[in-house]
Amino acid sequence: MTILRFDDLKAVPWKNGLGITREIAVFPNGAGMDDFLWRASIADVDTASPFSVFPGIDRTIVLLEGDGFTMTLDGEREHALTEPCVPFAFAGEARVEVRLANGATRDFNLMVRRGEAEGDILVLRGPGTIDLDADIVLVYVAHGEGRANDRPIASGDTVFQPQGIELGEGTVALAIRLRPSRTGSAPTLR
Repeated sequence: MTILRFDDLKAVPWKNGLGITREIAVFPNGAGMDDFLWRASIADVDTASPFSVFPGIDRTIVLLEGDGFTMTLDGEREHALTEPCVPFAFAGEARVEVRLANGATRDFNLMVRRGEAEGDILVLRGPGTIDLDADIVLVYVAHGEGRANDRPIASGDTVFQPQGIELGEGTVALAIRLRPSRTGSAPTLR
């Protein structure tokens, strides 16, 4: 088990260069924007910039901080990402325009290559000790604090390959669950 602190995440430009993201994890290690199997990151959205396009990628986004924004997908469908810690899944090839609700926001992102793996984000809420199955590759503490293997964790921390975590009162964490795709081969996900 490894803990990665938010302050240790490196800020890099979005694929389209119109914003900043902090990469939490990418698999395989060292993979770029065009050849990852899965990727987790935190993005800062401070302007109404369009999202980067990722053909063949299934994306899930979760509002962490701020009032959020409304997403317009392919000029037709709208989704208000305004409630914190509620995952929203969409296709990476969608053209996504945003309208900020009220200033800058921060969100958590999971991207998984379609046909090779399947992934989702589980929302964990404290207080309590939570046993995690082997499909959980990481847990990100969105708000609050807790413990992982008797080590303290707090907002912004990521715990890799935890078997269980203890969450404090009011703590919310996001767990990434990954599985080989039912339609593709069985790749290694870690």
